[in-house]
Amino acid sequence: MITILQADAEFVREPLLAPFGFKGNYVDELWQTAVRLQSSKAEAIGLGVQSILWSDAAVFGENCPSGGNALMFAMTSYAIKICKGISFTEPGELLDQLLEPVLAYGRQITGRSDLRMTFALNALVPVDFAAWGLYAQENGLTSFDEMIPADVRPAMCSHQDYLGRIPLIPYGMGKTEIENLLDHGDFLLKIKIGSDPQGDHDPKKMLEWDQARLKFIHDLAKERRTPYTETGKIAYYLDANGRYPNRDTLLRFLDYANHIGALPQIVLLEEPLDEKDASDLSALPVRVAADESAHCVADAAGRMDQGYRAIALKPIAKTLTMTFRILEEAYRRNVPCFCADLTVNPVMLEWNKNVAARLNPLPGIRIGVVETNGAQNYRNWKQMEGYHPCAGSNFTRLENGIFQLDQDFYRCSGGILKDSLYYHKLFERNLA
Repeated sequence: MITILQADAEFVREPLLAPFGFKGNYVDELWQTAVRLQSSKAEAIGLGVQSILWSDAAVFGENCPSGGNALMFAMTSYAIKICKGISFTEPGELLDQLLEPVLAYGRQITGRSDLRMTFALNALVPVDFAAWGLYAQENGLTSFDEMIPADVRPAMCSHQDYLGRIPLIPYGMGKTEIENLLDHGDFLLKIKIGSDPQGDHDPKKMLEWDQARLKFIHDLAKERRTPYTETGKIAYYLDANGRYPNRDTLLRFLDYANHIGALPQIVLLEEPLDEKDASDLSALPVRVAADESAHCVADAAGRMDQGYRAIALKPIAKTLTMTFRILEEAYRRNVPCFCADLTVNPVMLEWNKNVAARLNPLPGIRIGVVETNGAQNYRNWKQMEGYHPCAGSNFTRLENGIFQLDQDFYRCSGGILKDSLYYHKLFERNLA
């Protein structure tokens, strides 16, 4: 039994290179959070990144950017306050004791009784990672493989040699930048759709913008070839972030994709409709994926019942604990999973890579994949790479759009259980 004797939280504001557009809005900085948990025998630091717009767009819209971030960090701070003295055998027990009170507290301070569970999970990511680190130390575990719960291991039996990067194509990315990604070997493009081009929430204008955007990107990519897809062509992963008002509007978009010849290259269409929309999407001509609407196992199961045929896993956004649980249910239903990003830092990327490396490839894709767009978006990415405890290792380097996962990666699990001096120093002033 592990008992938390002390808990602390800190944050750092990291600016972005340019405003980052999705869900019809833009962000220009992301708060990096860190939580330190201490027991009588060990201590561990877990990291998080706050994405207010992704986790609950209503909170983002009602507050200034710093105000929304302050609300989420207040929830993280509340979690470490109430977790002192809590005992657990495995990290899931801790999350189960924290999630409901932290969500209730969040609803109180945001003034939103409908605050999305994902907002609370996002706030709890650094707590959960710290709990897993503490759990590993207390039990003498030295690798990610040893940390995987027995029930989840059948779903994570792969050890991929390569992970293809999934780069992000936000609203404002232009021709030169997209061509540069293609020139450097990227073969699965995550394209943000669902724009609000004039800020008036007009679905007709959104549809017209999305159609033009897809054609623009398809014209740049359609003649390219890659060895990493079954078709040999560049693959598209479209992310609508729940912006489409109904199934009919979505079908109009897909009809247009078919008209311009882009439909066969769409391997994923993520979160096209609002999470309250119960439409059956099983007959759509593309594989529909659930992301932020799959807060927990019950929600993920509901989405799969609606015909969602893929699940985006986000240990870096919804906690590793919840990710394991969702993955187990998806595997039971034979629904493929993949790891999506939240524009996380280099250390958190390794947690995502550890999960992604153990999944089977997506249908239509020949190797494992992991989304990472931090290098595209953080102003100080090169500096942040230096915070990685294994900075400079071969497995941290991207070559021609590919991470090569060598023996060192699996031996040290990407460095996730090693101490980062930079993040450790955040807590030095709290040492008594």
